[in-house]
Amino acid sequence: MAVLLAVSSVCALSLGTPHIPPHRLVAVVLDGDTTLAGIVVTELRLPRLVLALVAGACLGAAGLVLQEALRNPLAVPEMLGVSSGAALGVAAPLVLSLSLPAAVQPLTAIGGAALGGGLTLLAAGLGRSPSAVLLTGAAVAATLQAALLVLMVMADQLDLQLIYRYLLGSLSARTWEDVTGLWPWLLVALPALVLCAPVLSVMRLGDEDAAALGLRAQRARPAALAIAVVLIAPVTAACGPVAWVGFLAPHLARWFNPAAGAVRWLPWSAVWGAAVVVVADVPARLALAPVETPAGAWTALLGVPAGVALMRSGGRGRSGGWGRAARRRPVTSAAVRTPLPGPRRAASGAADAAPRTRAPDAVPRPRPRAADDVSGGEPGRGGIGHGCPPSSGARGTEDEG
Repeated sequence: MAVLLAVSSVCALSLGTPHIPPHRLVAVVLDGDTTLAGIVVTELRLPRLVLALVAGACLGAAGLVLQEALRNPLAVPEMLGVSSGAALGVAAPLVLSLSLPAAVQPLTAIGGAALGGGLTLLAAGLGRSPSAVLLTGAAVAATLQAALLVLMVMADQLDLQLIYRYLLGSLSARTWEDVTGLWPWLLVALPALVLCAPVLSVMRLGDEDAAALGLRAQRARPAALAIAVVLIAPVTAACGPVAWVGFLAPHLARWFNPAAGAVRWLPWSAVWGAAVVVVADVPARLALAPVETPAGAWTALLGVPAGVALMRSGGRGRSGGWGRAARRRPVTSAAVRTPLPGPRRAASGAADAAPRTRAPDAVPRPRPRAADDVSGGEPGRGGIGHGCPPSSGARGTEDEG
């Protein structure tokens, strides 16, 4: 991971126009070079790199919180109305020509994210059922995206281009001002994450087992969603909803360490989220140069197939993850079929005196009606000579005769 982050960070700072050799990066950053290369690195590329690291870490941690709280590998911000609500909170003032200071923009994003998450919880019965939360969140997300489309129809051409690039998740033209706007929210979210990690491990067991351990899942699940909102909304206000990072990063953390729990997965999910955004931002800048593509398009293009493959593989170990639990073989009727009881041997080797019993599914054989030949009686009547086998006393008399 250290090598991946180092290589991707060097590529993000050195590649592009102008090209800066990697051995000059340290001198350019520390000496405060006033040339064109120094200004590009320190004022454009470096804040973009820091924002990609912080945004990816927040999205990765939020994705793990949602998946563990709802016990579903598909519980991502894009499926719960949180990202769509935050995007709506940022796009609405822009289309309606409301002049807001830069410090207030994260508040509008948090308000929109809280609106989307709150509608999801209210419609799903305050999180009583994890599956209901996920399905209801998909419906709420679709409704908020429809509201975004209405705003895009109302916008003029310039605002439409800005909204379109913003909704795909772009790190273009981000400065140190965008980075510094994230720190107050991170100071609130980090202690909440530390307190939330052990609770996620208990919620993973299920609502009934969590209640037996003293945890009320109906109260813990909205609290987990609130922490995810605090993590997602400032990032969405700064660079838009970078899609599916919260889906891929938790699966990468589980795949590389399947035997761990939520406490150990949480920091690794944040690290993987940061790596995914930084790696995706390099082709976003250079693939179609001089035209920049949104980083969210690359994370969705590469993250969804990779996340589905990791979810289906279920990790490399024998514990942890949802993939192996979903693929366990069901118990069939043949597996629980009653075995035929036979003579059982005790410790001394003697056979048990219990008689053999017929298997439940065996077909009974009809008894021969030998008495019909003896007395010529009518079959089907009781007694000797009437179709029933003779008793032991009568059979002995016949043998003697």
